[in-house]
Amino acid sequence: MRLPTTLLLFIGALIFSGAGNVRSDASDHRYKDGDSVPLYANKVGPFHNPSETYRYFDLPFCIPEGVKDKKEALGEVLNGDRLVSAPYKLNFRDEKDSEVYCKKKLSREEVEHFRRAVEKDYYFQMYYDDLPIWGFIGKVDKESKSDPSEFKYFLYKHIQFEILYNKDRVIEINARMDPHSLVDLTEDKEVDAEFMYTVKWKETETSFEKRMDKYAMSSSLPHHLEIHWFSIINSCVTVLLLTGFLATILMRVLKNDFMKYAQDEEAADDQEETGWKYIHGDVFRFPKNKSLFAASLGSGTQLFTLTIFIFMLSLVGVFYPYNRGALFTALVVIYSLTSGIAGYTASSFYCQLEGKNWVRNLLLTGGLFCGPLFLTFCFLNTVAIAYSATAALPFGTIIVIVLIWTLVTSPLLVLGGIAGKNSKAEFQAPVRTTKYPREIPPLPWYRSAVPQMAMAGFLPFSAIYIELYYIFASVWGHRIYTIYSILFIVFIILLIVTAFITVALTYFQLAAEDHEWWWRSFLCGGSTGLFIYAYCLYYYYARSDMSGFMQTSFFFGYMACICYGFFLMLGTVGFRAALLFVRHIYRSIKCE
Repeated sequence: MRLPTTLLLFIGALIFSGAGNVRSDASDHRYKDGDSVPLYANKVGPFHNPSETYRYFDLPFCIPEGVKDKKEALGEVLNGDRLVSAPYKLNFRDEKDSEVYCKKKLSREEVEHFRRAVEKDYYFQMYYDDLPIWGFIGKVDKESKSDPSEFKYFLYKHIQFEILYNKDRVIEINARMDPHSLVDLTEDKEVDAEFMYTVKWKETETSFEKRMDKYAMSSSLPHHLEIHWFSIINSCVTVLLLTGFLATILMRVLKNDFMKYAQDEEAADDQEETGWKYIHGDVFRFPKNKSLFAASLGSGTQLFTLTIFIFMLSLVGVFYPYNRGALFTALVVIYSLTSGIAGYTASSFYCQLEGKNWVRNLLLTGGLFCGPLFLTFCFLNTVAIAYSATAALPFGTIIVIVLIWTLVTSPLLVLGGIAGKNSKAEFQAPVRTTKYPREIPPLPWYRSAVPQMAMAGFLPFSAIYIELYYIFASVWGHRIYTIYSILFIVFIILLIVTAFITVALTYFQLAAEDHEWWWRSFLCGGSTGLFIYAYCLYYYYARSDMSGFMQTSFFFGYMACICYGFFLMLGTVGFRAALLFVRHIYRSIKCE
């Protein structure tokens, strides 16, 4: 079962070489006058439905001779990119004025196809020397008319390119549609269309190394930064006040508890114990469903490691704007390579909990997150195939992912599990566990699991909700997000608050003589994931214009997987913090 390290390195290098550096060879080329510069048409789709994209030539544009698909890396395919050679010829410093590249008689069906696209605000995306180009394919003329049947629909037929260069390199490209050169699509009849393009070249002083700054700076504009810093300051102040308040109370209460228990030990031995010391013989009694609990910890630890690695790559500048597919590639590769961590953590903890069937535990660990993700992917990929969208993965890509899972993820999971089983670690409990569990006294309704989860999830969510909007607008929209340092600070705040609120609620639970804190601490820590999913509902209906079955299913399907991942990750953080706390307080007292 052992997979050679060299093979792992080879697979990682192979994938990263394709997508980690998606700048094609052309982007580093220096050009001479008249040299051909690569221009690729990527995709078209409704502007407000970022997941619903189609191939450029799915619309009845003129298809030039010898159209070639660009060879794409794994991350680009996962991102829904399908690059093909574009119909325009933009040779280096070769200006053109209203050059006709195609004359076409649009049939009634093609006119109707274009009209539906214009009605849905279809945009196109191209890449010129790996610089992105955006534009709308047409416009709707409403002219103050309220009845949609009276609207007029027009297709742009003249695109004007303005290209900036510095010596022998392309620095910037802008595309503008000529508002006076239109094809009327309002009526269902054949229409003659003459598609043209204009190319203008201008010299600039901007260096080649800084040509992507234009896109990176869009999320760093002063008014955006003010909001981000306000979000952080707001979160920090809230966190400091609440954690300070809770810490003061907790430390004072614990101090009083320690003094009280110390006095009790000096006093009569027959005095009955109360509070959290009373349940010292049950507090380290292993939880129910220990295999599922250990698998949840293993998956949560792996996702936490994955998140840290993604932040490290983002902070060193790997995910620069329009680095096509780099994030998806990193997620696939790092998740595969960290599966050993999940196997080790789950198997080791399961054996500490005196579990016997470690193989079943390992299978549960492997399927706990991947299982729901796989089922969601199967459903959504079927939807994408039905829509003929670019989000539908080709069969070859699915085979590659299956091979990665079979040759990398699974063997590493098993190796980690074997290492965890053989670690022979014992659970460090500072007090002995009694043979029979104490009965938990009746508790008020607000001390049950669901109200406690609501309290535990609200505070961490309040620390991140402002930043969530910008992340959603980037993932499910067309904003560019590059302020990873601020996002990392917010993530650290999230971890601190999650750990602290879980510790506080665990103390209050133990003080009420409820010793079943294991699952409760995990559920309370992970409850922020449920709040994020609730925010998804708000974002979809109040802050976005997404519509249609495909976009809706993609949004709620994949966000369910992401929020489930957050639930596992933050649940692990909450439990680990609670375990440290519980060990500490019971180590500090003398229990008979």
